[in-house]
Amino acid sequence: MKKYLLPSIKLTLILILLLGVAYPLLIAGVAHFARGAGKGRVVLSNGKVVGYENVGQKFTSDKYFQGRPSAVDYNAAGSGGSNKAVSNPDYLKTVQERIDTFLAHNPGTVAADIPSELVTASGSGLDPDISPAAADIQVIRVAAVRHLDIGGLRKLIADHTDKSWLGPDKINVLKLNIALDALK
Repeated sequence: MKKYLLPSIKLTLILILLLGVAYPLLIAGVAHFARGAGKGRVVLSNGKVVGYENVGQKFTSDKYFQGRPSAVDYNAAGSGGSNKAVSNPDYLKTVQERIDTFLAHNPGTVAADIPSELVTASGSGLDPDISPAAADIQVIRVAAVRHLDIGGLRKLIADHTDKSWLGPDKINVLKLNIALDALK
């Protein structure tokens, strides 16, 4: 037993130093070269921090574009999905409730036209982005509530669409709603 005890203790101490000290310091050092220096990308409005670029927020008022639903009620400390299969009756009920709510707030919309991201939560529960189609389907509601021109809102959406050559185009809902509030 003595033959194995000392090497085990040495190996444990080496791994603690490598994985508990060296590796976290290396990752923190690499993060300083990332955009935002590893501290998150804050979004400012009128000089005040109103959120983070990569964390979705809850917008329930009809005067705002709404983002993707969250399985964790937008709690960044408890990120995660529902882990329910698409055949799960509870999941189907939740999605149907979201569809019904969306249709109630967007009259004239057909359920089949609602982009799936507006009624299903993302894996993290904190997705800050929606597709241009998800923003466009909300234009009529937002324009009516704010008494704005539909064409102007569509231009605002186009201006806030991040074109990607690697993946789908996306719109950060928080930034879009800040720009929307800036319209007079």
